[in-house]
Amino acid sequence: MLFHTMIGSNDIERSKRFYDTVLGTLGAGEGTRNIADSGHTRLIYNDGAGTNFIVSEPINDEPASVANGSTVAFSCDSPGQVKLLHDTAVAAGGTSIEAPPGPRETASMGTIELAYFRDPDGNKLCGIHFPA
Repeated sequence: MLFHTMIGSNDIERSKRFYDTVLGTLGAGEGTRNIADSGHTRLIYNDGAGTNFIVSEPINDEPASVANGSTVAFSCDSPGQVKLLHDTAVAAGGTSIEAPPGPRETASMGTIELAYFRDPDGNKLCGIHFPA
């Protein structure tokens, strides 16, 4: 259903270092640089199945800001990958938030593995795994 998710960055080079490292734990390659018609730089990470995660300098030249109530969740293959994603993000300059990585009991989805963190620009991200 989704083609891409885009977040803003106030420091595209810092974001490239962060996301190349963090998304590398999910098997993503380095972000591809794309220069928009406006001259602003974007980083495109493709999952190989047609979905893109994009980090962009804001095209309106205003500072990037976080979306209150928004979270970008990355699918992980295992509980261990959820923790690895989180720990790699924190080591690369992100901030751990909410409860530590681990299982969460939900009424509608059963037990799922979650880890929440923020990137250096403050965007809220998480790793998530649904057991089979």
